[in-house]
Amino acid sequence: MPVLTNIGLLATCRPEGPQDQIHPIRSAALAWDNGSILWAGPEADLPSPYRTWEALDAGGKLVIPGLIDCHTHLAFGGWRADEFAQRLAGRSYLDIAAAGGGIASTVRDTRALSEEALLERCRSFVEEILPLGVTTLECKSGYGLSLEDELKILRVYRRLADEGPLRIVSTFLGAHVVPSEYRDRRADYLALLTDQLLPRIAAEGLAEFCDAFVEESAFSVDEARALFRVAGEMGLRAKIHADQLTNGRGAQLAAEVNAVSAEHLECISEEGIRALAEAGVVAVSLPVATLYLGQSPPPVRRMIQAGVSVAVATDFNPGTAPSFHLPLAMTLACTRQRMTPAEVLKGATVLAARAVGREKTAGSLEAGKVADFALIDAPDVETWLYHFRGNACLLSVVAGEVCWRSPGRN
Repeated sequence: MPVLTNIGLLATCRPEGPQDQIHPIRSAALAWDNGSILWAGPEADLPSPYRTWEALDAGGKLVIPGLIDCHTHLAFGGWRADEFAQRLAGRSYLDIAAAGGGIASTVRDTRALSEEALLERCRSFVEEILPLGVTTLECKSGYGLSLEDELKILRVYRRLADEGPLRIVSTFLGAHVVPSEYRDRRADYLALLTDQLLPRIAAEGLAEFCDAFVEESAFSVDEARALFRVAGEMGLRAKIHADQLTNGRGAQLAAEVNAVSAEHLECISEEGIRALAEAGVVAVSLPVATLYLGQSPPPVRRMIQAGVSVAVATDFNPGTAPSFHLPLAMTLACTRQRMTPAEVLKGATVLAARAVGREKTAGSLEAGKVADFALIDAPDVETWLYHFRGNACLLSVVAGEVCWRSPGRN
């Protein structure tokens, strides 16, 4: 039954209020037991029963909710550094994909790995992600694109979740692109997704969400709508890769099917922004991807002004966002998307929790929520995101247990 005391600034990030309201408490304390928060507030007001508990000293530094990366493609084989060089030389993402690179290249490398090899690769990523203060990770399939390989990826995620300590949320992204062997048989591939994969995934409880890449080079609005209808009947909520490379009305589809999130949105229209706001769909921005692709970021300021909640995630994948460093993505959200540090923090905590269906249990530091938090070596959020370092996190805590401690910290 521990208490964290001498917190210089506690960013509670409660869900109410505008996106820039992180509900900070100065000179604060945090008490928890059995993995859940019991109390958060000014240390001077700490209830007397908690004053006798074991005390941990925050050293006057910043404490935030555990970060939630609500969009990653964690399980994949190989890398695509050659494409990085090609894009720098002027080739477009679509040109590379048309020549057999892009997602198709990663599919080949992922299919070549056994489940054990893929699991070990994911473990190595997790070992580097947890020290960043990330406590929850959404993980998409989509690099298998066959019955057995998609199931293989989702089984890896379930095993990671069982191992802990990182909380894993699994998303089925069989509708990433049409694999080469189905290029002339799109209907057959969609039937594989709806008639074989979704029933297996639902029966085995391998995913909570179903995602689709709605784009000219991937799947149409009508194809995605049909997929989401079947997924919904089987208990999987919708997420959508929407309006990334063109305005394909993915945002409007997200609103129509009551998706939990619409992700990317670099080419969203004003109509799409209005649709997301009216439906309460979380927009997930991915600034690492726009950086690597040399793309203009989504119109986040217009989204927030219209009442859209904007989350921030990494889009970790081997092609267009080869970094799982969520604090880097957060700083990029400030510099490239013109979000304030407070807006970004809320976007990577309680709003990201909404984007993975965890808003009732995680994402903020208040009584009844899980005791997931991070101790940051900074006096406030502005200083942390302004002064970017390799890692400013000193402690990562999941369910009240210290899961990572910076070397040299007692």
